[in-house]
Amino acid sequence: MQVILLDKVGKLGNLGDVVKVKDGYARNFLIPTKLARRATEAAIQEFAVRRADLEKAAAAKLAAAQALGEKLAGMTVRIAQKAGVDGRLFGSVTNADVAEALTKAGQAVQKSQVRMPNGPLKAVGDHLVSVAPHGDVVVEVTVQVVAQAD
Repeated sequence: MQVILLDKVGKLGNLGDVVKVKDGYARNFLIPTKLARRATEAAIQEFAVRRADLEKAAAAKLAAAQALGEKLAGMTVRIAQKAGVDGRLFGSVTNADVAEALTKAGQAVQKSQVRMPNGPLKAVGDHLVSVAPHGDVVVEVTVQVVAQAD
C-alpha cells in the first residue's frame, strides 16, 4: 500500500515522503496513529496544501523535545527499592518507575520515552538510562537505585 507520511517515521521516511508499506502495517499502525495517509490523488493534493502547516507543527514538536532534553541532560533521579544484603533488588526498576520519578522531579516524561536497552535495573547503584522525548532527541539520565530503609 502506498502512503504519505505525515510525520517522521524511523527507518521509513520523513514528512511528505510517499512510501510503499505492507497493508497491515499501514492499516493497524501508521493510519490509526495519524503518522500516514493513503496516497490517493486527492490526499496528495491536500497534503501539498497542508505541507507548510505540518512542517511547522513538526518543528514545534522538535523544539519542545529539545527544550525538555536540555532540562533532562545530566539529571539524576533517586529511586528507593527493597534490596538484599548483596545489593540485588527484590523486583526491579522499570521504565515506568523511571518515568514516574522524572515526573515527580518536575519533568513530564512518559514511560514509552524511557529506553532501557539492557532491560529493567536489578541492582543497587548508579545506572545510565536513555530518555527520548523525540526520535531525534536522546539524552542520558542517571538513575540512582538505593536500598529502601525498612
